[in-house]
Amino acid sequence: MSRSGHDDAPEHSVRQSIAAALPTLLPYLNSVRHGLLLIDQHGTIILASGQILRLLDDRGPAISEGSSVRQVLRAVRHSAGGNWLDVLSQLRRAFAQLTVSSFEITLQHHLLDVSLYPVADQGWAITFEDVTARRAAEVQADQMARHDPLTGLPNRLLLRERLKEAVGRLQRSGEACAILLIDLDRFKPVNDTLGHPMGDALLQKVADRLRSTVRPNDTVARIGGDEFVILQTGVREASDTQALARRIVDLVGRTYMVDGHLLTIGASVGVALAPNDGLDTDKLLKNADLALYRAKLDGRATYRFFEPEMDARMQMRRQLELDMRQALARREFRLHYQPQLQLEGNRLVGCEALIRWQHPTRGMVSPLDFIPLAEEIGLIVPIGEWVMRQACRDAVTWPAPLSVAVNVSPAQFKSERLVEMVMSALSSSGLPATRLEVEITEGVLLQQNDKTLQTLHRLRELGVRVSMDDFGTGYSSLSYLRSFPFDKIKIDRSFISDLSGKRDGEAIIRAIAGLGKSLGMTTVAEGVETADQMERIRAEGCTDVQGYLISKPVSASEVLTFLSADLPTY
Repeated sequence: MSRSGHDDAPEHSVRQSIAAALPTLLPYLNSVRHGLLLIDQHGTIILASGQILRLLDDRGPAISEGSSVRQVLRAVRHSAGGNWLDVLSQLRRAFAQLTVSSFEITLQHHLLDVSLYPVADQGWAITFEDVTARRAAEVQADQMARHDPLTGLPNRLLLRERLKEAVGRLQRSGEACAILLIDLDRFKPVNDTLGHPMGDALLQKVADRLRSTVRPNDTVARIGGDEFVILQTGVREASDTQALARRIVDLVGRTYMVDGHLLTIGASVGVALAPNDGLDTDKLLKNADLALYRAKLDGRATYRFFEPEMDARMQMRRQLELDMRQALARREFRLHYQPQLQLEGNRLVGCEALIRWQHPTRGMVSPLDFIPLAEEIGLIVPIGEWVMRQACRDAVTWPAPLSVAVNVSPAQFKSERLVEMVMSALSSSGLPATRLEVEITEGVLLQQNDKTLQTLHRLRELGVRVSMDDFGTGYSSLSYLRSFPFDKIKIDRSFISDLSGKRDGEAIIRAIAGLGKSLGMTTVAEGVETADQMERIRAEGCTDVQGYLISKPVSASEVLTFLSADLPTY
């Protein structure tokens, strides 16, 4: 027998076996998503099944047992169209390697995952899988992972990727870029009063306006509830970014029409420029955030560029926060008391408790420096509780019926246990409830609800008196007097200081005093510093006064001394 005949015998046997099994195997092979080609060492098709047949048979000659590799390649060329050269290159590379290899090709707009398996001295096994739908799903998932579902804008992940690319260009070619961090002003009331669907619709309109302010190569991203970022690339001058920031403040601040509602919000913008303000993603975002914080402090609806001093101030703020968190445990807070005088009878009726912070290294820290921070970080609740308890302990040592007035912040009113805390402070100190006065500002009633009014009524039921502080500074003060029967209204010190400079000062004080009298409320003029102010206030009908003319705030140890001294006649 010839060598060729000897070699052909096993191959012929394999073919016979496959041919015999094909009627049974093909229905199964054709039902799976993988296509299969078995090619012998002579380049002849032993088996062809599945997806590859559906992709190749509709153009060119049919592919079946006995077809040659050349016929397969011609069919592939027909199906590949303009991708043929790329497909051919990958096929040649794979056959030349003589090892298992995988790659992707596109045939008739279908993306195929192709794997070649060499069979030693026998030929090749090739599998095909149509991954078009899977890749489309992966692309869609990738898009969703990098885009905000509400606005369609890039999210934080995609923003960081593009910012990293921009920083890379900056380091390679010197192309500068800028980060503009945008926070919406007055957006939360929209959500709270009109609902989240209305808020979402408004955010979509804001996103559209922001898109309209930038060039195609810039990026607008949404990174939080009402926070947006613009990455401005190709920045030539800082004035380019300044113009964009000004445009954002103006455009976002214009009125919106949403589902029949006219809505007005604003935008605060913090700006960081690369390379001056940082050469990495995190530093640029951090410095833009510091600039945004400054814009908010400066009244909102404006923009600020990052300055190195901002970082220093923020570091000081963080240290102050850390110190304040330990101040209660270290007993560094003190209470001072400012007496209140009743004009009729020229007698003292009580004192207002005012907190002070005796810092071990900073000295006496003004409440203006730490109270807003305490409110911002949530420490005002435990600090306020300490003030209430200490004020009650101090006031019980004063002669009856002198009262103590304690300010209660809006944050304390949100607490579930405010009334219980007041009851506990009164009980543990022994101070009668009638000698405690709770002072609130209109911030407590700004989001007026049944819970707030219920809390105020529960305090009144205990015997505690309730006064409104800083009356006249809020646009809704008169409506608040209708919602709750206050015992006392305190006229803001700004009206008292205006007595000598503004002609309408006396008229405002006269109106408030008359309103208080008609409603049966005590009216206290705060910030009285001169005899002239005292004379005018008395003439306008105020019942009580408080200020430096009577006494500056004094320490707890000095209160009894002051109370026992003879008062001059005012």
